[in-house]
Amino acid sequence: MVSPAIQAAADLLRHRRARAEALHLTLPQRRAAFEANAELLLAATDIDVEAGVFAGVAGERLNGAATGGTLLYLHGGGYCVGSPRTHRELAGRLARSANRVGVVPDYRLAPEHPFPAGLDDAFAVYRSLCETEGAPPTLAGDSAGGGLALALLLRLREDGLPLPPRVAVLSPWTDLTLGGASIRDRAGRDPYMSEAVLTAFADAYAPVGDRRRPLVSPLHADLSGFPLLWIEVGSEEVLFDDAARLHDRARADGVEATLFVGEGLFHVWQAVPGAPEALAASDRIGSFLSGSQT
Repeated sequence: MVSPAIQAAADLLRHRRARAEALHLTLPQRRAAFEANAELLLAATDIDVEAGVFAGVAGERLNGAATGGTLLYLHGGGYCVGSPRTHRELAGRLARSANRVGVVPDYRLAPEHPFPAGLDDAFAVYRSLCETEGAPPTLAGDSAGGGLALALLLRLREDGLPLPPRVAVLSPWTDLTLGGASIRDRAGRDPYMSEAVLTAFADAYAPVGDRRRPLVSPLHADLSGFPLLWIEVGSEEVLFDDAARLHDRARADGVEATLFVGEGLFHVWQAVPGAPEALAASDRIGSFLSGSQT
C-alpha cells in the first residue's frame, strides 16, 4: 500500500493530465503549468539557493555549505519543459542527503533548441565543474534528465574525459523510439505520463531518423566502462521498460548497476515533498551517491 501522500499526488496528477488533454494545451502553456505546479514544491523546501553561471550556462547552486563534493543534477521535463526552479526541492534534498553541493543547470530546451543543445550545455557544465573542483562531480537526473545524464556519460567517454564516480537516474527516459512495451501495457496504470505526451516531446527534441542514436536514446548504446549506476522506477510507469531494459543492458555490458522498483509508484515519485516514499528515496539515493551504500 502506498502512503496517503502518494495516493493524493497520484490523484492530482490524473486530474492535471485529464485537464491538459481536454484543453489541448500548447507547449508554452505546458511550460507555464509545469512552473506553476512547482509552487507547492518550492514551499516545501528549506534548501539554500544561489543563482550561478557555469561555463556560460545559467543555473542554481544548492546546499552550498556541503563538504562532500558536487552533485550535477539534470532536471526532467521531456527535454521541453522544466527548469532548476521546478526541481529545486528534489535536487536539493538529494544533494543534502549525499552531503553534496547541488548544481542544476538551466540547459536549453526543445523545440527552440533541439538535440544536441541540452547535451552541449550539460557537457560544458560538467567539464567546468571538473576544472573548478579538481575532481569529477557525481551525476544524477530524472526522466529526460536521466536520459541526458546517460548521454553525457557517452559524450565524456567519447572525448576521453573523466567519468563521474557514481550516477543515479530516476525514471529515466532512455529510448525516444518509444520501443518499450510498458508504454502501451501500463497506459491505464500510469497517472502521469502518456504515449501522446512522450511522442510530442520526442518530435520536438529529435527527428525520427535520429532517435536510435545513442546520444539521443542511450538504451541503444554500448555502456561498457560506465561508472556505478543506480536506477529507480515505479511499477506503474509507462516508462518502466526504459529503466528495466537499461538495467539489463548495463549488466550485459559489464556495468555494476542496481535497479530499484517502487511498487505501486509512478513517474518520479521521489519528487513528492514529505511523502514517506520520497524521503526514503532521498536517503537511499543520497547514500549511494555519497559512497556509503554500494
